[in-house]
Amino acid sequence: MRIRGKLTTEETVDLTITDGTITAIEAARLDLPCDAGAESLYLLPGFLDLQLNGYLGIDFNAPSTRPEEILEATRRVRETGVTGYCPTIITGSAAHIEACIATLVTAIERYPEVAAAILGLHIEGPYISPEDGPRGAHPSADVRPPNWAEFERWQSLAKGRIRIVTLSPEWPEAIDFIRRASGAGLVVALGHTAATPAQIQAAIDAGARLSTHLGNGSHARIERHPNYIWEQLADDRLMASLIVDGHHLPESVVKCFVRVKSPSRTVLVTDAIAAAGLPSGKYYLGNVEVEVTPARRVNLPGTPYLAGSVLEMPTAIALTVAFTGGSLGEAVGMATANPSQLLGLGEKRGSIGVGQRADLVLASWQTDPPRLGITDVILA
Repeated sequence: MRIRGKLTTEETVDLTITDGTITAIEAARLDLPCDAGAESLYLLPGFLDLQLNGYLGIDFNAPSTRPEEILEATRRVRETGVTGYCPTIITGSAAHIEACIATLVTAIERYPEVAAAILGLHIEGPYISPEDGPRGAHPSADVRPPNWAEFERWQSLAKGRIRIVTLSPEWPEAIDFIRRASGAGLVVALGHTAATPAQIQAAIDAGARLSTHLGNGSHARIERHPNYIWEQLADDRLMASLIVDGHHLPESVVKCFVRVKSPSRTVLVTDAIAAAGLPSGKYYLGNVEVEVTPARRVNLPGTPYLAGSVLEMPTAIALTVAFTGGSLGEAVGMATANPSQLLGLGEKRGSIGVGQRADLVLASWQTDPPRLGITDVILA
């Protein structure tokens, strides 16, 4: 199979794919036909979303969700260019979280498409700050301190598939938990936190590697200088995930965060809920009622608190280019190579090269206003 398109370096190439693997990359021969693509389209690696709560009415946080619905969500989100993702389960009771894990495991074992797409599970909570603001939309009744024995039960149920856990290091139990989790090969992320700078540093020293949706899950007002946002921004050992939807972070904040972290240490996530792809109205994130406004902002009804997003990755990439003034290649890297590096996927995902898996997106790109349009998705 021969695929034609422009790399983000602006070089137009022809890719040869054999048995799902890229076997050649050559300068495009425009006098020869190709099976897909065109010299006007960009050829990109498949996008990797490390924080996806659901899509198109299918909620990964609802115990009633069926395995076949996970397959449907996987297929539909793939249409947005996302070929790999981490289904994200938020704070809930032990029984609630276990039921959601069990459904995902069944889907992975039953459907090869789901197994190929799910990079690992992301458990966001329940070991987060109990304070209003940092807790965000997570149900307060189920917030609790880190418990390694409980988490091991979840990992056993998941058959080792939990790859990311987001917690707050403000709990006395947190540092020991972080050491154990990072020692077991998990990506420990700091988020929904009211931790002191000293607690942030202790967590990083213990092995934390990521800031989950930095700048969100925070107090409305914090100390000007010694605070948990600056502390995470300043430490190069942490990568930072950002929700770039025009609601979670102002344009100037996105620009500053990316400049400080650098494009190579920034990861774009959608944090999309089941309402993504659906009209405005009231929906649920697990047991939590949320409202999608006509402006496509997701709120806890009657509050100023955000509750996930209805963002899709092509929009996140386009807005990142618009907000930062950076290149398309830099923004695409935040949704491909960087999450792949964080999860240790090596050359399996997140880049284009000879010998690599052929997870590819063909897309059009316009600069004013920035818009990335998905034309085709090609899977290994």
